Amino acid sequence: MTANTPATTAAGKLITFVGGDGAGKSTLAARLHQALNDAGHTAVLIGKHSTDVPQDPELSGYLDRLNELVYRRDAGVAQACGDHYWLLALASWYTLQDRLVIQPALAAGTHVILDNAHHKILARYAVNPEVSPRLCEQVFAYLTKPDLVFFLNIGAREALVRKGSFTSLEAGHAGGGDEDFIRYQDTVLDQMREQAERGAWLTLHVAQLDRDQVYKAASTALADRLHLTV
Repeated sequence: MTANTPATTAAGKLITFVGGDGAGKSTLAARLHQALNDAGHTAVLIGKHSTDVPQDPELSGYLDRLNELVYRRDAGVAQACGDHYWLLALASWYTLQDRLVIQPALAAGTHVILDNAHHKILARYAVNPEVSPRLCEQVFAYLTKPDLVFFLNIGAREALVRKGSFTSLEAGHAGGGDEDFIRYQDTVLDQMREQAERGAWLTLHVAQLDRDQVYKAASTALADRLHLTV
């Protein structure tokens, strides 16, 4: 490199989390994000409502309005719009978040901790007979591929003990009882396990682990797979 040649910034790493409702994804994502920054890395935590586009308030405002349409709406509206609409609406949200927030951060050398990846949506639609699995895969096919996917594997019954309560969506709109939640979540989890095998995700069996043990296993994986020490 000559004296006049600018240094190239190494791309950041994209780290995502997959698991059923109550698996502990958000807790682990937040802890790893903090640990990476404390260790001197530059990392951002991106979740369901992350709409800030650096230095572009107009794009931030547009992304926030889309987020409001997709996530901050009445349950009755959600039911009326139907499955195909919500698949495409979610794909629009993930596509814009990827293009406007995630890709620029990675290009700037910032590591991205993505708490709310699209893989759970793929799993939910895979058990929905009304929507083609091929369509689901196609609408998310252009998102940035993660460098590391953590799959927090825990059965629905154990997850429910941790959560304590659940929404109608988390029970697949199949009923309001605990067994409705468990039945639906275990069906979706089977789809996640298939994705984990195909995608070579890093599976953490978290049912018998406390939060510190899960964090230790995840931080070890960051060092082994991505050479990020925390």
